[in-house]
Amino acid sequence: MTRAIIGPGKYVQGNGVLKDIKEHTMKLGRSFFIIASENGIKRTKPVIEESFAGEKVELVFEPFNGECSENEIERLKGLAEKNNSQVIVGIGGGKVLDTAKAIAYFLKLPVVVVPTVASTDAPCSALSVIYTDEGVFSKYLILPRNPDVVMVDTGFIVKAPARLLAAGMGDALATYFEARACFRSNATTLAGGKSTKAAMALAELCYRTLLEDGLKAKLAVENNACTLAVENIVEANTYLSGIGFESGGLAAAHAIHNGFTVLEECHHMYHGEKVAFGTIVQLVLENSPMEELEEVVGFCLDVGLPVTLEDLGIKEVKEADIRKVAEASCAEGETIHNMPFKVTPEDVYNAILGADALGRTLKNQYIR
Repeated sequence: MTRAIIGPGKYVQGNGVLKDIKEHTMKLGRSFFIIASENGIKRTKPVIEESFAGEKVELVFEPFNGECSENEIERLKGLAEKNNSQVIVGIGGGKVLDTAKAIAYFLKLPVVVVPTVASTDAPCSALSVIYTDEGVFSKYLILPRNPDVVMVDTGFIVKAPARLLAAGMGDALATYFEARACFRSNATTLAGGKSTKAAMALAELCYRTLLEDGLKAKLAVENNACTLAVENIVEANTYLSGIGFESGGLAAAHAIHNGFTVLEECHHMYHGEKVAFGTIVQLVLENSPMEELEEVVGFCLDVGLPVTLEDLGIKEVKEADIRKVAEASCAEGETIHNMPFKVTPEDVYNAILGADALGRTLKNQYIR
């Protein structure tokens, strides 16, 4: 039995670390193709240019069109080739970062990842999630290696809406439970082997950190404050969850997220928000103890993550729609098949309804 654990070449986190980007990336090349939203470019370009001041480097900034799709990857890849770029840099949220990683893979170039939000565990992974131009999940692009450098400037992250930090906690919430399921089924992880004790330890630490510091961090970010709790949660959302999901394994929660992307009503929800509800559905599938379910749902309610179908934007629950979600969740190759027991669309359909009922009941108790 082969075990494997993987991670980024370097992980740097702290308030103001973007000003040090030159020190951490100059060995990679001298021509940088930098992808970000127009607002992201406006916010980070002066800091990056100042960091490289006096060096003979080329910095090309290109706005991201908003979706990590094959068309957008091809468009940006062509521009990077045209500029003879030596290093790809992605700045922003998960879709920007996944796009940058995909471009670097196709061009066989190093990639630097600079998340400006802590909304997913995408930054550290050797994985890009590809969507259609309309935002429907298409496929996973498994990459041969993790990013060369991940730089997380918490000074930028605390300026982003607190909902994004909470969404990152939703993504991170699944890490331990999916890794636990994969460990029980002896599934092969995205690292290319069975789970290591180190990956399981990081996944569990991720969950414990969320419970200890999640609410404190959200309250701090609501006031643009970069506290120790914020630093801990950013590390949990980004690094602990990144290593934990990739080397610990994905299971039902993320597959159910992918299922919900087929419903237009859910397109306004962030990735981690749908994953949070998917985690509750996974726990219902497993018939987890009530104490564990109450702890997870209580955490979601504390930080503002969805616990019901209505919270996901589904005002009217239609059987046909939920069955579509269940079918998509169980598609061939989906990670739900890493669960330690056989899962059918019928099982998922009933677990979604069970999770919704549980969420509504506990939410009513919480409000009282």
